[in-house]
Order: sequence, then structure tokens, then C-alpha cells
Amino acid sequence: MQEKLNKLEKEIHLIKARNVKVEADKAWETSLVRRISVGIITYAFMCVLMFSLEVDKFYLNALIPTCGYLLSTISLGFIKTIWQRRRN
Repeated sequence: MQEKLNKLEKEIHLIKARNVKVEADKAWETSLVRRISVGIITYAFMCVLMFSLEVDKFYLNALIPTCGYLLSTISLGFIKTIWQRRRN
């Protein structure tokens, strides 16, 4: 009996540890720091790409995909909420 209780306690501990990790991952996915970081990386990459393609005013044109990404992260949260309501 004690062995079963120890096994159950161990399983509960493992589940709680997993939940902490999942919550941290979810917090990162929705964090402003992540969005800004990906936005900066996207902008830098697009600048390099457009510069190599000799696009005029590459630094301004690189804002287009960057803003598109940032807008998609904002609107997807709203769309996700609607989707979840309809699903349930």
C-alpha cells in the first residue's frame, strides 16, 4: 500500500513539474519580449535580403513584412478567442 502511495506521489510530482514547464513555455509564447525579438530579427533579415536584392530604401521596405508579423501576433490572439468560443 505504501509503495502505491509513493508511486502516486512521484507521478503527481512529475505532473506538477511538467505543468510548471508548460506554463513557462506558454508565457514565453505570448510574451511581449518574444514578439519584439522576433520583430527585430525579421526586420534585420529583411534588410539584409532587400539590400542584397538592391531594393531602393531597403530599410523602409523591410518594415512591411515586420509590421505584418507584428500585426498577425496581435490579431491571432483575438481570432483564437473567437475560435475557442465557437469550438466549445
